[in-house]
Amino acid sequence: MLRTCRALCSQAGPSTGGWQALNFDGGAFHLKGTGELTRALLVLRLCAWPPLVTHGLALQAWSQRLLGSRLSGALLRASVYGQFVAGETAEEVRGCVRQLQALGLRPLLAVPTEEEPDSAVKTGEAWYEGNLSAMLRCVDLSRGLLETPGPTGNILMQLKVTALTSTRLCKELTTWIRRPGASLELSPERLAEAMDSGQDLQVSCLNTEQNRHLQASLGRLHRVVQDTHERLRLAAEAADRAGLAFGVKLVRGAYLDKERAMAQHQGTEDPTQPDYEATNRSYSRCLELMLTHVSRRGPMCHLMVASHNEESVRQATKRMWELGIPLDGPVCFGQLLGMCDHVSLALGQAGYAVYKSIPYGSLEEVIPYLIRRAQENRSVLHGARREQKLLSQELRRRLLGRGLRVPH
Repeated sequence: MLRTCRALCSQAGPSTGGWQALNFDGGAFHLKGTGELTRALLVLRLCAWPPLVTHGLALQAWSQRLLGSRLSGALLRASVYGQFVAGETAEEVRGCVRQLQALGLRPLLAVPTEEEPDSAVKTGEAWYEGNLSAMLRCVDLSRGLLETPGPTGNILMQLKVTALTSTRLCKELTTWIRRPGASLELSPERLAEAMDSGQDLQVSCLNTEQNRHLQASLGRLHRVVQDTHERLRLAAEAADRAGLAFGVKLVRGAYLDKERAMAQHQGTEDPTQPDYEATNRSYSRCLELMLTHVSRRGPMCHLMVASHNEESVRQATKRMWELGIPLDGPVCFGQLLGMCDHVSLALGQAGYAVYKSIPYGSLEEVIPYLIRRAQENRSVLHGARREQKLLSQELRRRLLGRGLRVPH
């Protein structure tokens, strides 16, 4: 282990000189075409308009009635869908992945599914089974992307547990597991055994219907992950040797309004940070904690810095250099497709592992998903003003012929 740590340190920081901060000044925009930059500027400005985000679903329905499905769909594909979505078919997704690879970025496939607790249709077993089928197709698509020529790196996909099991069940189990004496009944070993064997699992805090739903949910999770059997086996062996394996996707949190409204409705303490600055301080502390763990435990601890915040990214890159964490090692960065490209491209060109979350699917599947994501990420969209400014500067340079750079 000591030799491994020394090797990691020797691969990371430069042998001479100090740490060089990355420039997020839009210089890497020269890698993209003028059409892409123009669309990005227009779409980001639209998404920063509050009425569009608040009434997005109603505006979409109104557009379909006024313009017809074909014309309305064409406008969406040329704008919001084209900016934030990889495509509908497997070939379109592969094309998006090839574009990302050419820019030094990596794909993080996202299936646009989510639970609606107040909807009887989107909380039934049939709906969860449909989501399972979509995720298994995503696994197959991810496997196919490994054959895509180019420096693919790891192919990752986002699996949302509440697309396979209900939010209510997760909350019930979380509340129960905090009680004294409940750890054995809901131990990871017992849940894993039930997943592998398919044997009936009965939890005393749940009623008959909830236990039936838990059993079905575990079965769905098992079917999704069994394609990863070899990786799980290796991870389990490593965990046995070290006692614990730890991986974190560190985010600022996107459900601010929903969490506050729920706490007020239930009469419980507000679980969110009081303001944006407090959130920043908390994120910074957590980032420092995780980077320290990564530096000490190497491959047994992985971190995804999922942030569009330039200061957080700078903090991460600087501490990686100071701690001797290799650029393409157990720390990676994650951002949304179509957003924060001035940061993503700079990181990718510098050799860091950067993943772009790429949802895919039909207009009917993806547009409601995008609108809900926009509603949850209002602060991120408002914070994209700097990216809009950089896009405007690059387009102005090209139109005026100053410092014209031809994209690859």
